[in-house]
Amino acid sequence: MVRMTDTTLDPANPFASASTLPYGLPDFRVIREEHFLPAMLAGMAQHRAEVERVATDPEAPTVENTLEALERAGRLLRVSATAFFNQSSSDSTPGLEAAEEHVAPLLAQHHDAIYLDRRLYARVRALQDQVEAGELVLDPDTAWLLHRTAVAFVRSGIELDDAAQERLRALNGEITSLETAFGRILLAGTNAAAVLVTDEAELDGLPEDARAAAAEAARGRGHEAGWLLELQLPTQQAPLAVLRDRGLRERVHRASVGRGATRDEHDTRATLLALARLRAERAQLLGYAHHAAYVAEDATAKTAEAVEAMLARLAPAAVANARAEAADLQAALERDVPGATLEPWDWAYYAEQVRKERRALDDALLRPYLELERVLRDGVFRAAGELYGLRFTERPDLVGYHPDVRVFEVLEADGTGLGLFLGDFWTRESKRGGAWMNNLVDQSTLLGEQPVVVNNLNIPKPPAGQPTLLTSDEVVTLFHEFGHALHGLFSAVRWPSQSGTSVPRDFVEYPSQVNEMWIFDPAVLREYAVHHVTGEPMPQEWVDTLLASQQDGEGFATTEYLAAALLDQAWYRLAPDEVPTDVEDVVPFEQAALERAGVAFAPVPPRYRTTYFNHVFGGGYSAGYYSYIWSEVLDADTVEWFRENGGLSRANGDRFRAALLSRGGSCDPLEAFRDLRGRDPQIEALLARRGLLDAVPPAAGA
Repeated sequence: MVRMTDTTLDPANPFASASTLPYGLPDFRVIREEHFLPAMLAGMAQHRAEVERVATDPEAPTVENTLEALERAGRLLRVSATAFFNQSSSDSTPGLEAAEEHVAPLLAQHHDAIYLDRRLYARVRALQDQVEAGELVLDPDTAWLLHRTAVAFVRSGIELDDAAQERLRALNGEITSLETAFGRILLAGTNAAAVLVTDEAELDGLPEDARAAAAEAARGRGHEAGWLLELQLPTQQAPLAVLRDRGLRERVHRASVGRGATRDEHDTRATLLALARLRAERAQLLGYAHHAAYVAEDATAKTAEAVEAMLARLAPAAVANARAEAADLQAALERDVPGATLEPWDWAYYAEQVRKERRALDDALLRPYLELERVLRDGVFRAAGELYGLRFTERPDLVGYHPDVRVFEVLEADGTGLGLFLGDFWTRESKRGGAWMNNLVDQSTLLGEQPVVVNNLNIPKPPAGQPTLLTSDEVVTLFHEFGHALHGLFSAVRWPSQSGTSVPRDFVEYPSQVNEMWIFDPAVLREYAVHHVTGEPMPQEWVDTLLASQQDGEGFATTEYLAAALLDQAWYRLAPDEVPTDVEDVVPFEQAALERAGVAFAPVPPRYRTTYFNHVFGGGYSAGYYSYIWSEVLDADTVEWFRENGGLSRANGDRFRAALLSRGGSCDPLEAFRDLRGRDPQIEALLARRGLLDAVPPAAGA
């Protein structure tokens, strides 16, 4: 085993030398599971040695010998760790899980060793003093780097005394280990909770391609017969919209909401309670009332009170809309099952029935027109071509980290290479739930690196040779995640730490949500919405119906989202001694929090319940799940800007790219928004989109 103090790495390890593949793509042809841990351990040791040289440099601090030296340091760790965490989230194995459990606390210690080093902080402070005295004038991106570096030291605890720093180091290690454990337990529990159907009659309503995928999943899990309905990460499960068998719908729903509260090896409750308590203690140690305050201060929201005020402003109107929608669904349910009460497992099914009655349209009719390859090439890629002049060339000669991964070279309009895009679209037992974007290589002119980005989705994989037909929600996810990819691909910054999506959590969703607007753009829709067998375009009356129905179900969508965001805030606004100590208190705490926030509406459970809320217990969104709707204010306002200026055009795309997408974290993010929009963001466009414009009262002081 390589020790953290050993900077050497076996030359045979693929990470020992820089990749010679295009754009620095890690060489997954030769990278094996056993290569990651030695590379990361040696990488930490090398990074520490490089940082030590900065800390002990006898020369007075300069941008070059301090900021630039820190930005250049850590190449081996950066390359190996990004590849490792991409692999462990997308194609985990017991070996990778063990490696992650081993390395996660070491990485926390490594971070602390740097950001609790008073010698380094003194050099950063010396540069700040020179700037404040007018002795040093910096370029805007370097000035922002200096500011953010100083903030990172302070938020990491550099100003604490020695005893407090020791406790902080212990907390960080425990928190990192628990985050890893939560994700591992949840993945195993989600796999175990998949619903096996042995009576095909129960699958009435499930499309043939989805049925075939379920049969394939059953075989893949070792079942000789039957159909396995695998679970997605959110509460709602796609089959619930089409399954006619109410009993099976209930089974699937209960399997979904029961994850993590199972009183067995898949129970996440003890882990999440420990996380909430430790994060609360860390926040107080750093001088904050609670973890939510700590998180908000470093985001564009600035305060937990601002977050709370926005969510509380939206919640009553959203729930009122959901109740109105529920009345319609209840009437439809009673026509089928007289005297029945609308339950959560009925919502998606009867929403589709009502939609079919009112709009003569449902997802079963749409899916044959939404084939993955066509949506990707003639929808997602085409929109990027029209807006930004991009071209995409598949590179079968380049190998991804799993056989399902596809690699595309992204070219500028003039043929110049921009970067690589990796698409990993299908679900598998080894992939965590949800959808996300990763970077494998961060763009930086300082290091001469161009971006390599990954999009992960969890679309059920059909049998070999059959098309992958998408639901309308999966189309939205495909466009959304590609918006993140564009943010990474278009990065044009000098400093590696400012690359691409290195922006505040409540800003990072903004570009991805803007990219969703092209789903319904007529010029894009008519190209990708084509029947996968006949080649016929989607009928125009269906297109018109889709456009007219964009606010259908907004009461449900907004309520389930707000319930999750408010639940996240409730857990992370606690002091350490307020966090429950008994796992049996988790569900009652959740229910009380939802009732207190006014979003406890039984037919619409939170998008994520506590026990499987991976974003906030296993991922990077703790006290930050509000970010989606906070970013949507910016997104909706920007969509209006596009419409005001003619929509899908190169001029608009180039402007959006230059003002915002290319700047990454090189400036105050709201400064970038103001550069595009000419003013601060306004919420009215969001309220109109969500059907809340006339229902939400003006903000205090407005």
